[in-house]
Amino acid sequence: MRCSGCAFAAETRIRPGSQLALVVVYDYHALITNREGDALYLEADHRRHAVVEDVIRDLKYGVGLNHLPSGRFSANAAWLVLNALAHNLGRWVRRLGLGVESPPMTTKTLRTRYLSLPGRMTRSARRNRLHLPVEWPWQDRFNTCLENLRAIGTIATPLRA
Repeated sequence: MRCSGCAFAAETRIRPGSQLALVVVYDYHALITNREGDALYLEADHRRHAVVEDVIRDLKYGVGLNHLPSGRFSANAAWLVLNALAHNLGRWVRRLGLGVESPPMTTKTLRTRYLSLPGRMTRSARRNRLHLPVEWPWQDRFNTCLENLRAIGTIATPLRA
């Protein structure tokens, strides 16, 4: 359907586990635009833009971009670059370590569950060991993530002759 200044509604199924899933099965989104183009293209572009807004929110509240540390442009530019690197590193750790099928999570959730560990490091026989609490709910996922990330290092290591 081609539209020039149109309004349409999209019906989407609620994801299982969402609080909204307790009450309803479908969620409805209205889109009103004055842009010209195919309705499917406009709706896809609107959804893509919503993902960009999620990334900006994650940069602000997950990595600390909402507080620029200085009144100087160069210091704030360096802060922005470091925040973007931390955000991208977190996305790659989630994607490579937890897998493509892992549920989407913010940088703050990733940091809370997998980087701020309630564990204890020990060293014995020249080996470091991480002891995690027995009842820690993310222990299996953390171990899987760690194994996947360690496997990348062995694959990328060049063979010696």
